[in-house]
Amino acid sequence: TYFYIAPALNSAICWELLNFKLTQSAGNLIDLNLLRIFRDYTPESFFCLNSSFQISSLPCINFSKNKSNFSNYLAGLIEGDGTIIVPKTERSNKGKLNYPSIQLAFNLKDLPLALLIQQNLGHGSLSRKKGVNAYVLTINNLEGMILIVNLINGKLRTPKIHSFWNLIDWLNNKYIKLNIIKKSLNNNSLLDNSWLSGFIEAEGQFNVRNTIKIGNTKAKVECKFELSQRQNDHRGKNNLIFLEEIAKLLITSVKSIRMNTLHPQYRIRTTNILGNIELEKYLTVYPLFGSKYLDCIDWLKVLNLFKNGEHKNKIGIEKLNYIKLNMNNNRTIFIWDHLQNFYKLEK
Repeated sequence: TYFYIAPALNSAICWELLNFKLTQSAGNLIDLNLLRIFRDYTPESFFCLNSSFQISSLPCINFSKNKSNFSNYLAGLIEGDGTIIVPKTERSNKGKLNYPSIQLAFNLKDLPLALLIQQNLGHGSLSRKKGVNAYVLTINNLEGMILIVNLINGKLRTPKIHSFWNLIDWLNNKYIKLNIIKKSLNNNSLLDNSWLSGFIEAEGQFNVRNTIKIGNTKAKVECKFELSQRQNDHRGKNNLIFLEEIAKLLITSVKSIRMNTLHPQYRIRTTNILGNIELEKYLTVYPLFGSKYLDCIDWLKVLNLFKNGEHKNKIGIEKLNYIKLNMNNNRTIFIWDHLQNFYKLEK
């Protein structure tokens, strides 16, 4: 089966992902609202399994720079939109064996990125999550889990590391020969690797705001980046420490919001052009790869208007409004040329 998604403006690039082909062809755009590719005609599942795996055939991990970028990016993605499930009992109430799994959630519009990550790993099943606009990549075979553990071990930065350590304990107890060492949190500078880009891929949002003056209310023209997290995760672990590191990088602070709700949150929001410029510098070195990359590119166009002071005049505001019109949930055209630069994992 072939599906043609997001053709390129000026190049002909084709990726074969399992039995799913993402094709880009010169000079021909497809409106995804018309094609409805992510809504009505998406396949239910994609599988990539290796049933011939044995512990003696564990892959040799060679951490080249490219692999390191993929590993850190994957760690950030898992800590943002991933779930590590470790069974507490060997069997269910019905007597079935329980197995751990690593799950990654992707917005429907990020299907090409999900498929590329699945292909890179060489493991996992990708399925549509019912009732939610998301696909879930699930890795629950032994080789796949060991590969991911090796890739992200020592690269995690959030309290999710406790679930990760539980997974390592389960693997070591089940397969004594593995003897995987549990590495501690990564406390290196966020500027040193692609972890933050993976985390932003999952949790970040690029916002442009232009409000009209009404009465005594001042008109506001803003270009901001925002990231929110629950204050405490499902294990009761607080998320403040690693968020403060992100806030420091962006020359801002962590604010508490939704304090009267069941799950209060922390929010990071850039408050000045200097913080936005720091984010721009980082994402130039460690880019995004999902549909959020396209929002980032538009956001950077608006940021340039701010740098040049154009946001203060009529022509600049018109440019800003035009860019804003097609960002985030308003976007209907997706061009995936940037995926050709995605990190390779050569095992």
